[in-house]
Formats: sequence, C-alpha cells, structure tokens
Amino acid sequence: MKITRIAAYQIDLPLHEGSYKWSGGKSVDVFDSTVIRIETDEGVVGHGEVCPLGPFYLPAYAAGVRAGIAELGPLLLGKDPIQIGKLNNFMDKAMKGHSYVKSGIDMASWDILGQVAGLPVCELLGGRYGDDFVLYRAISQQSPAEMAKNVEGYRNEGYRRFQLKVGGNPDEDIERIKAVSRVLEPGDKLIADANTGWLMHEAARVVRAVKDIDVYIEQPCESYDECLTIRRKTDHPFVMDEHINGMAVLLKAHADRAADVVNIKISKFGGLTRARQARDLCVSLGIAMTIEDSWGGDIVTAAIAHLAHSTPTENLFTSTDFNSYVTVSNADGAPQRKNGRMAASTEAGLGVRPRFDLLGDPKVDTR
Repeated sequence: MKITRIAAYQIDLPLHEGSYKWSGGKSVDVFDSTVIRIETDEGVVGHGEVCPLGPFYLPAYAAGVRAGIAELGPLLLGKDPIQIGKLNNFMDKAMKGHSYVKSGIDMASWDILGQVAGLPVCELLGGRYGDDFVLYRAISQQSPAEMAKNVEGYRNEGYRRFQLKVGGNPDEDIERIKAVSRVLEPGDKLIADANTGWLMHEAARVVRAVKDIDVYIEQPCESYDECLTIRRKTDHPFVMDEHINGMAVLLKAHADRAADVVNIKISKFGGLTRARQARDLCVSLGIAMTIEDSWGGDIVTAAIAHLAHSTPTENLFTSTDFNSYVTVSNADGAPQRKNGRMAASTEAGLGVRPRFDLLGDPKVDTR
C-alpha cells in the first residue's frame, strides 16, 4: 500500500460557553483545527486531526500544522501508511521536532491500519478495557461562585471529575478551590490546574492554604524543578502536564517521584504511536494517566477514546470529550459522552467520517 495524497482542511470550532480561560489571562473563543486526509493506491482513506490550544500554551500553533504538512507531505508520497513505526522514523528524520505536525498523519495512518485489519483502533492499541471510561470536565477560569455553579451543572450531566483552571491571583485561586470543594459530593475528584501560572512562592501559599481539602495539584509552575519543589512541599496528589512530552521526562519524573498522575496529550507526543509507547511505559511504572490532547473536535475525540479505552482501567485517571465543548461537529461517527463517560467506536479504524460539506476545499493538497 502506498500514500497517493495528503490533504489538510481547516475548520473553526466555536465553544458552547463562548470562551475558554486559563492562567495568565489566556483565553480562546474559537479553536482553529486542522483535519488531515491520507489517500492510498488501494482506495483506503484515513483521517486525523490536530488542534493546538492557541499559540501560547505549547510550542505549537494552528497555521503551523498546515505549514508543516505542506513541507512534510510531499516526502511521504509513496510511503506505506500501515508500516507505522517505519513511517514515524522517516518523519522524524525528514523534520526535526514539530511533533504536533506529525500527529495528524500518524493518527490517519492508524485509521487506515484499523480499516485494513477490520478492527477498531483500540483493539490494535492493546485491547478494550470495560464497557466505557471516565471523563473529566475542565472548568474555565471565572469567579469562585461561577466556577462552583458550573461544577454543579456539569455534575448534573454525569461528570464526577472536575479540572479547575486556576493559576491566577493566588488569593482568588484559594477561594476558587474552597468554593468548588463545598459543592462536591462523595466520589467526586477535584483537580486544581494552574497551567504553569504560579511562581513558587504563590504555589506554596496555595497548597498550604488548601491542605485540608481533597484536591489534586496540577502543573503549578513553569519549570520541572519548580514543580518538583512544590511537590515536595505538599502531600496533595500531584499531576504533571506541560513537561510530559517524551520517554526521558517520564523516566525522570518516576525516579524523582515528581508526579502521581501525568497527562498524555496525543499531539504533544507526535501521534498515537508515541502516545501509546508513553502509555505503556506508565503502565509498567505504575503511574496513573489522563489520556487527552491539547484540543480538538470529533476526530481528536475519537482518537483519544481509542487510546483511553485501551488503557488498563486502574491506570486511567480520566480522559476527555472535546467534541462536547464545541458547537461544530467536523465528523460523523465520533463517540459521544453519556453520563460523564465515553466508549470508543466498535467500527474498523477510528470510526469517523469527516463532514466535507463543512470542511470545504483543502488548504494543503499534496499528490
């Protein structure tokens, strides 16, 4: 089998809540997502998606996905998409870094492999654990009272895990955590995600002020060493996210006892292939994980679902359903949340069919 065409489509994904706000006054109103299509000489077609969380969250930006595919795509024509390890090695030699550019190509290759094998991607990634898996809901940064109200509303929709966007003024963040903790019910889990927004002295104040609250502390500071310092000041369960981008840092975090949970974002690792490798390493080391991506629509949500559903239940802390946050559906067949939980498709491949009536003409078309 050979790749005969790689095309990239752009689509805007507005939010139901109007905007998504996190540390440092950062916010996004409309997400810029790229859908990738790979065609082959045997008529099998696969799809992927990449959607950075704006240009100020990670070293990635939406237009960079399409620019990178325009650069990399011509080099992949004639390659076999189902030899996924070989394809990834070639991409890494052809383009240094820029993992997020490669993620949609890798994702589409898994879609093709699943169709050729006649199996859902989750079966190829390790097998399906249970009937479904648990989701979290990110709570956009607002006043303490508004965030508490939002948590109550999302619990009524079935969610039991809540990721508060903090990382602002530490006094207000303390009140945010306390306000939300008062509306939690037994079995709920609360994560205070600072997204690198606190300086060390601010993070130290926050963890001391909420020491009697059952809350996970996520990515309080900018650097790994700063986060490790705060980790050693608190007995709260600790989550690392922004630094987790490869095997070396996972091994370091394990050796340093730096985190109880890590976030595996598919595009940060360069696609499902490397994200699965990271997932399997964490399983071997006994580290719990949130399986997710930076953002996305139906296709990213489908890929997340396949990786999450093929993760041993005891190691899966939680996952996410980005397609429920946005007002536009970019593909049919994607999994949908049900009572705060989700299941991967049972169809071959990713199980999604992009809506080309909305995607329009490709922004990049290599053949």
